[in-house]
Formats: sequence, C-alpha cells, structure tokens
Amino acid sequence: MSDQKAPKIEFPCDYLIKVIGDAAPDFTEFVISVVEGHAPGISENDVTVKDSRGGRFASVNITIRATGEPQLKALFEELKASGRVHMVL
Repeated sequence: MSDQKAPKIEFPCDYLIKVIGDAAPDFTEFVISVVEGHAPGISENDVTVKDSRGGRFASVNITIRATGEPQLKALFEELKASGRVHMVL
C-alpha cells in the first residue's frame, strides 16, 4: 500500500460540474443561475443537458472557470441545499 495523494488541482482551471435533479421546465435555468453566482461568464457552449431515459431526471453539465477550492465548495453546497438537486459531481 502506498501513501500516494490525489493529484492537486491547479487553479484557475476549466472545471466540469455535473448536476443531477428532477426534470422540470426550469431546472436548467435554475442550475445556471446558481452557478453564475459563483462563476460568472457562462456561455451557451459551456452547458449541455441530458434527460434520463424515462424523463424523470435531468443532468446539467457546465464547464466553469474554477478559481479555487472555496469557490467550488460554496457552489456545491448551494446547489445541494436547494432541495432540487440530487447529486453534484
């Protein structure tokens, strides 16, 4: 067994966030508005949306310009606290 640590992320960098929640007409806009509060400047090209096979869930992938761990932690916490998000990866 080795004592290898996970590789450190070097900031600033492009960072992909995947947000999964119940499919709703405004879910994508909700996710984008929360993310914009932490990482302004998101363009249409930074966002992809995929619905689950049954249409019950939606996955919103957004590439942001990450500036540091505190930014990512605050963003993940706000999304999870909303009650609309099941998982943030």
